[in-house]
Amino acid sequence: MNTQDYLDRVVALFIQELEENLIGIYLHGSLAMECFNPNRSDIDLFIVVKEKLDTLSSKRIATMAVAFHKELPNKGGLEFTIILEKHLIEFVYPTPFEFHYSPYHTEKYETDENYLCGGFEDEDLAAQIVVAYERGSALYGRPLQEVYRPIDEQYYIASILHDIESSKQEILDNKVYFTLNLCRVLYFLREGQVASKKEAGEWGIKFLPHRYQELIEECLHEYIGVTLMSKIENHQFLEFADYMLDEIQRSRKTIRSFRK
Repeated sequence: MNTQDYLDRVVALFIQELEENLIGIYLHGSLAMECFNPNRSDIDLFIVVKEKLDTLSSKRIATMAVAFHKELPNKGGLEFTIILEKHLIEFVYPTPFEFHYSPYHTEKYETDENYLCGGFEDEDLAAQIVVAYERGSALYGRPLQEVYRPIDEQYYIASILHDIESSKQEILDNKVYFTLNLCRVLYFLREGQVASKKEAGEWGIKFLPHRYQELIEECLHEYIGVTLMSKIENHQFLEFADYMLDEIQRSRKTIRSFRK
Protein backbone atom coordinates (compact mmCIF):
# COMPACT_ATOMS: atom_id res chain seq x y z
CA MET A 1 0.00 0.00 0.00
CA ASN A 2 1.20 3.48 -0.87
CA THR A 3 0.83 5.42 2.40
CA GLN A 4 0.86 8.86 0.78
CA ASP A 5 -1.84 7.86 -1.69
CA TYR A 6 -3.91 6.49 1.19
CA LEU A 7 -3.56 9.75 3.16
CA ASP A 8 -4.43 11.81 0.10
CA ARG A 9 -7.67 9.88 -0.37
CA VAL A 10 -8.59 10.15 3.32
CA VAL A 11 -8.00 13.91 3.24
CA ALA A 12 -10.01 14.31 0.02
CA LEU A 13 -13.04 12.60 1.53
CA PHE A 14 -12.88 14.69 4.70
CA ILE A 15 -12.74 17.81 2.54
CA GLN A 16 -15.76 16.57 0.59
CA GLU A 17 -17.76 15.68 3.70
CA LEU A 18 -16.91 18.62 5.98
CA GLU A 19 -16.58 21.36 3.34
CA GLU A 20 -16.42 24.84 4.92
CA ASN A 21 -16.55 23.37 8.42
CA LEU A 22 -13.09 21.81 8.01
CA ILE A 23 -10.14 23.82 9.35
CA GLY A 24 -7.26 21.36 9.46
CA ILE A 25 -6.17 17.73 9.30
CA TYR A 26 -3.00 16.89 11.22
CA LEU A 27 -0.82 13.81 11.27
CA HIS A 28 0.67 12.65 14.57
CA GLY A 29 1.93 9.36 16.00
CA SER A 30 4.52 6.99 14.57
CA LEU A 31 4.06 8.02 10.94
CA ALA A 32 4.71 11.66 11.82
CA MET A 33 7.79 10.73 13.86
CA GLU A 34 9.29 8.45 11.21
CA CYS A 35 9.02 5.17 13.11
CA PHE A 36 5.97 3.79 11.32
CA ASN A 37 5.83 0.00 11.08
CA PRO A 38 3.38 -0.93 8.28
CA ASN A 39 2.76 -4.30 9.89
CA ARG A 40 1.47 -2.96 13.21
CA SER A 41 1.34 0.84 13.50
CA ASP A 42 -1.80 2.96 13.42
CA ILE A 43 -2.16 5.93 11.10
CA ASP A 44 -3.05 8.70 13.56
CA LEU A 45 -4.86 11.92 12.68
CA PHE A 46 -6.73 14.64 14.45
CA ILE A 47 -9.12 16.91 12.65
CA VAL A 48 -10.17 20.43 13.60
CA VAL A 49 -13.62 21.81 12.70
CA LYS A 50 -15.43 25.11 13.26
CA GLU A 51 -18.86 23.84 14.28
CA LYS A 52 -20.35 20.77 15.90
CA LEU A 53 -21.08 17.81 13.64
CA ASP A 54 -24.63 16.76 13.00
CA THR A 55 -25.66 13.12 13.35
CA LEU A 56 -25.90 12.40 9.62
CA SER A 57 -22.42 13.76 8.97
CA SER A 58 -21.00 11.70 11.83
CA LYS A 59 -22.64 8.55 10.45
CA ARG A 60 -21.21 9.17 6.99
CA ILE A 61 -17.76 9.71 8.52
CA ALA A 62 -18.11 6.43 10.46
CA THR A 63 -18.97 4.54 7.27
CA MET A 64 -16.02 6.14 5.50
CA ALA A 65 -13.67 5.29 8.36
CA VAL A 66 -14.64 1.61 8.42
CA ALA A 67 -14.04 1.36 4.67
CA PHE A 68 -10.63 3.03 4.93
CA HIS A 69 -9.66 0.92 7.94
CA LYS A 70 -10.35 -2.28 6.01
CA GLU A 71 -7.92 -1.22 3.29
CA LEU A 72 -4.99 -1.38 5.69
CA PRO A 73 -3.16 -4.72 5.59
CA ASN A 74 -1.66 -4.44 9.07
CA LYS A 75 -2.54 -5.10 12.69
CA GLY A 76 -2.89 -1.39 13.34
CA GLY A 77 -5.36 0.72 11.43
CA LEU A 78 -6.78 4.19 10.98
CA GLU A 79 -7.39 6.23 14.12
CA PHE A 80 -8.64 9.82 14.26
CA THR A 81 -10.43 12.30 16.48
CA ILE A 82 -12.43 15.36 15.44
CA ILE A 83 -12.33 18.37 17.79
CA LEU A 84 -13.76 21.87 17.78
CA GLU A 85 -11.35 24.72 17.07
CA LYS A 86 -12.52 26.64 20.13
CA HIS A 87 -10.94 23.97 22.36
CA LEU A 88 -7.57 24.72 20.76
CA ILE A 89 -7.93 28.49 20.90
CA GLU A 90 -8.71 28.31 24.62
CA PHE A 91 -7.35 24.89 25.44
CA VAL A 92 -9.55 22.64 27.55
CA TYR A 93 -8.24 19.66 29.53
CA PRO A 94 -9.49 16.96 29.44
CA THR A 95 -10.29 17.85 25.84
CA PRO A 96 -13.85 17.40 24.51
CA PHE A 97 -14.18 15.73 21.13
CA GLU A 98 -16.90 15.54 18.49
CA PHE A 99 -16.10 12.16 17.00
CA HIS A 100 -13.57 9.38 17.48
CA TYR A 101 -12.71 6.33 15.43
CA SER A 102 -10.16 3.62 16.14
CA PRO A 103 -9.79 -0.01 15.03
CA TYR A 104 -11.43 -1.04 18.30
CA HIS A 105 -14.62 0.70 17.20
CA THR A 106 -14.91 -1.05 13.84
CA GLU A 107 -17.21 -3.89 14.90
CA LYS A 108 -19.44 -1.54 16.88
CA TYR A 109 -19.80 0.87 13.95
CA GLU A 110 -20.55 -2.03 11.60
CA THR A 111 -23.17 -3.72 13.77
CA ASP A 112 -24.96 -0.73 15.31
CA GLU A 113 -26.12 1.90 12.84
CA ASN A 114 -26.86 4.33 15.67
CA TYR A 115 -23.50 4.01 17.40
CA LEU A 116 -21.35 7.15 17.46
CA CYS A 117 -18.35 7.81 19.67
CA GLY A 118 -18.35 11.50 20.51
CA GLY A 119 -19.46 14.15 22.94
CA PHE A 120 -17.03 13.12 25.66
CA GLU A 121 -13.71 14.30 27.07
CA ASP A 122 -10.41 12.53 26.51
CA GLU A 123 -7.29 12.96 28.65
CA ASP A 124 -5.11 11.48 25.88
CA LEU A 125 -5.86 14.22 23.37
CA ALA A 126 -3.52 16.76 24.95
CA ALA A 127 -0.53 14.50 24.29
CA GLN A 128 -1.64 13.78 20.73
CA ILE A 129 -2.05 17.47 19.98
CA VAL A 130 1.39 18.27 21.42
CA VAL A 131 2.95 15.56 19.22
CA ALA A 132 1.17 17.01 16.20
CA TYR A 133 2.33 20.50 17.18
CA GLU A 134 5.96 19.52 17.86
CA ARG A 135 6.54 16.64 15.46
CA GLY A 136 3.55 16.29 13.16
CA SER A 137 2.49 17.79 9.87
CA ALA A 138 -0.54 19.51 8.38
CA LEU A 139 -2.21 17.38 5.70
CA TYR A 140 -4.78 20.12 5.18
CA GLY A 141 -4.90 23.66 6.53
CA ARG A 142 -2.24 25.84 8.09
CA PRO A 143 0.40 24.33 10.40
CA LEU A 144 -0.63 24.29 14.03
CA GLN A 145 2.30 26.51 15.04
CA GLU A 146 1.00 29.29 12.78
CA VAL A 147 -2.48 29.51 14.26
CA TYR A 148 -2.51 28.20 17.85
CA ARG A 149 -0.48 28.74 20.98
CA PRO A 150 1.43 25.72 22.27
CA ILE A 151 -0.36 23.70 24.94
CA ASP A 152 0.86 24.37 28.47
CA GLU A 153 3.31 21.74 29.66
CA GLN A 154 1.15 20.88 32.68
CA TYR A 155 -1.55 19.49 30.39
CA TYR A 156 0.90 17.46 28.36
CA ILE A 157 2.34 15.96 31.53
CA ALA A 158 -1.13 15.20 32.88
CA SER A 159 -1.98 13.51 29.59
CA ILE A 160 1.09 11.27 29.38
CA LEU A 161 0.78 10.36 33.05
CA HIS A 162 -2.82 9.34 32.46
CA ASP A 163 -1.64 7.05 29.66
CA ILE A 164 0.60 5.04 32.00
CA GLU A 165 -1.42 5.08 35.21
CA SER A 166 -2.52 1.45 34.70
CA SER A 167 0.89 0.20 33.60
CA LYS A 168 1.54 -1.90 36.72
CA GLN A 169 -1.78 -3.70 36.26
CA GLU A 170 -1.63 -4.05 32.47
CA ILE A 171 2.02 -4.33 31.45
CA LEU A 172 1.87 -8.13 31.21
CA ASP A 173 -1.00 -7.83 28.72
CA ASN A 174 0.73 -5.22 26.55
CA LYS A 175 4.43 -5.36 27.30
CA VAL A 176 5.73 -3.37 24.33
CA TYR A 177 3.23 -0.53 24.70
CA PHE A 178 3.71 0.07 28.41
CA THR A 179 7.47 -0.55 28.47
CA LEU A 180 8.15 2.00 25.74
CA ASN A 181 5.57 4.48 27.02
CA LEU A 182 7.08 4.40 30.50
CA CYS A 183 10.40 5.25 28.85
CA ARG A 184 8.74 8.03 26.88
CA VAL A 185 7.24 9.65 29.98
CA LEU A 186 10.47 9.56 31.97
CA TYR A 187 12.44 10.82 28.97
CA PHE A 188 10.18 13.87 28.78
CA LEU A 189 10.26 14.55 32.52
CA ARG A 190 14.05 14.34 32.66
CA GLU A 191 15.00 15.99 29.37
CA GLY A 192 11.91 17.69 27.96
CA GLN A 193 11.86 15.66 24.76
CA VAL A 194 8.59 14.85 23.00
CA ALA A 195 9.66 11.46 21.71
CA SER A 196 8.34 8.51 19.76
CA LYS A 197 8.21 5.06 21.33
CA LYS A 198 11.26 4.10 19.28
CA GLU A 199 13.24 7.14 20.41
CA ALA A 200 12.18 6.59 24.01
CA GLY A 201 13.29 2.96 23.91
CA GLU A 202 16.66 3.95 22.49
CA TRP A 203 17.03 6.54 25.25
CA GLY A 204 16.07 3.99 27.88
CA ILE A 205 18.68 1.50 26.69
CA LYS A 206 21.32 4.20 26.98
CA PHE A 207 20.34 5.91 30.24
CA LEU A 208 18.32 3.50 32.39
CA PRO A 209 19.95 0.88 34.65
CA HIS A 210 21.81 -1.84 32.80
CA ARG A 211 19.61 -4.58 34.31
CA TYR A 212 16.71 -3.34 32.17
CA GLN A 213 18.62 -3.06 28.90
CA GLU A 214 17.68 -6.49 27.54
CA LEU A 215 14.03 -6.00 28.46
CA ILE A 216 13.82 -2.66 26.64
CA GLU A 217 15.77 -4.01 23.67
CA GLU A 218 13.35 -6.90 23.30
CA CYS A 219 10.35 -4.57 23.33
CA LEU A 220 12.02 -2.18 20.92
CA HIS A 221 12.84 -4.98 18.50
CA GLU A 222 9.25 -6.20 18.56
CA TYR A 223 7.99 -2.65 18.07
CA ILE A 224 10.05 -2.15 14.92
CA GLY A 225 9.11 -5.59 13.60
CA VAL A 226 11.99 -7.84 14.62
CA THR A 227 10.61 -10.93 16.37
CA LEU A 228 12.87 -12.54 18.95
CA MET A 229 12.45 -15.45 21.31
CA SER A 230 11.51 -13.84 24.60
CA LYS A 231 14.02 -14.22 27.40
CA ILE A 232 12.29 -11.87 29.80
CA GLU A 233 10.09 -13.27 32.55
CA ASN A 234 6.89 -11.64 33.77
CA HIS A 235 8.31 -10.65 37.13
CA GLN A 236 10.99 -8.61 35.34
CA PHE A 237 8.34 -6.52 33.58
CA LEU A 238 6.55 -5.95 36.88
CA GLU A 239 9.82 -4.90 38.51
CA PHE A 240 10.51 -2.55 35.60
CA ALA A 241 7.08 -0.95 35.95
CA ASP A 242 7.65 -0.43 39.69
CA TYR A 243 11.05 1.14 39.08
CA MET A 244 9.82 3.43 36.32
CA LEU A 245 6.75 4.61 38.22
CA ASP A 246 8.95 5.48 41.19
CA GLU A 247 11.39 7.37 38.95
CA ILE A 248 8.54 9.20 37.24
CA GLN A 249 7.16 10.26 40.61
CA ARG A 250 10.59 11.52 41.71
CA SER A 251 10.98 13.46 38.49
CA ARG A 252 7.56 15.04 38.93
CA LYS A 253 8.50 16.19 42.44
CA THR A 254 11.75 17.64 41.10
CA ILE A 255 9.89 19.63 38.48
CA ARG A 256 7.39 20.97 41.02
CA SER A 257 10.17 21.91 43.45
CA PHE A 258 12.12 23.66 40.71
CA ARG A 259 9.14 25.80 39.79
CA LYS A 260 8.40 26.97 43.33
